[in-house]
Amino acid sequence: MLSGNYGRVRSFDWFAFLLIATLSLISLLFVYSTTHHATAPYSIFFKKQCAGILTGFGIYYGISQLDARSLMRWGFFAYFCVLALLVFTIIKGVVGMGGQRWIDLFFFRVQTSELAKLFFPAFATYYLYACDGGYTTSASPQRFVPLLITLAVSFVLIAKQPDLGTALVVLFSGLITFWVAGLPTRFFMYGFCVMLFAAPILWPMLKDYQKQRIFVFLGYGSSNKERYQIEQSLIAIGSGGIYGKGFMQGTQNRYQFLPESRTDCIFSVIAEELGFIGVVTVILIYIILALYLFHQTADVAFPYMQALAAGLIAHIMISAFINMGMVMGLLPMVGIPLPLISYGVSNVWITYASLGWLASIARQRTTRR
Repeated sequence: MLSGNYGRVRSFDWFAFLLIATLSLISLLFVYSTTHHATAPYSIFFKKQCAGILTGFGIYYGISQLDARSLMRWGFFAYFCVLALLVFTIIKGVVGMGGQRWIDLFFFRVQTSELAKLFFPAFATYYLYACDGGYTTSASPQRFVPLLITLAVSFVLIAKQPDLGTALVVLFSGLITFWVAGLPTRFFMYGFCVMLFAAPILWPMLKDYQKQRIFVFLGYGSSNKERYQIEQSLIAIGSGGIYGKGFMQGTQNRYQFLPESRTDCIFSVIAEELGFIGVVTVILIYIILALYLFHQTADVAFPYMQALAAGLIAHIMISAFINMGMVMGLLPMVGIPLPLISYGVSNVWITYASLGWLASIARQRTTRR
């Protein structure tokens, strides 16, 4: 018994856990900073984030100890439930923040689109594996047709909530999964060309607020209305300087000029209070974590697991890239949380589950068929 527990401790990926725990600590600090009030220092948001992170650690460890291949198989079947939940959310979901994106489970709300980010890579890779017991980079493109249709349906269901940001994350991470699984590069080139030509047709299909965000990104709109959030975000980032104004000393944050400071714009608060040094530190942690995870899963003995790992890493890093880009004015505002840092229990759990799954995949490095 003792030797078994000692073996688990030794095999546990402490380096990845240290990086994850550091980002989680930053999350607690800045959710506290953005929701602190003199009359109620520990807000309900801070308490929920604490609970989400503590349970997230348990999710991470529990999944990391499971067999990655069994998880992939169960993930395939779970995705059918996810599709049903996405449909249910559109019909009977809870409305909030301008969208119908949640299912109310009495004690908390679950954002169903988050589940798609976790389970779609498993759905795709298990389907490909089940076709002929494995695949290579020369796999027939025709095998991807059902997966492409499923990805398109998932994109539409999530975009209808409406949640275009998460829909794009699911789309891009799914395509990266396909690419690693062997979908030819020419497909992506043709697809990009088709999207360029289809843009005028797709434009009228966008919601008014989505069109407005694109116009704002291009420099249009009033500073007191359409451009208010991005301009306040840029003020917060620019005013931080090299060293920042100090923890809980940011004026954009303290005086509540910055909308969605605990969620979409928490990176702007970090920039204001910790400055350029804090921003670079956070970005470096994400880069090191991504490179380390790719290194740990690149030589897994089971090729389909590499594609699964790529999809799980992709949704985390794409979300981080989009979030940082949009608050710095480099991308349109699409409402994507910063993984492991922004407030949001659903996002925290899904991110921890993905990272735990990656730790489980990394354990396959020394195994063989």
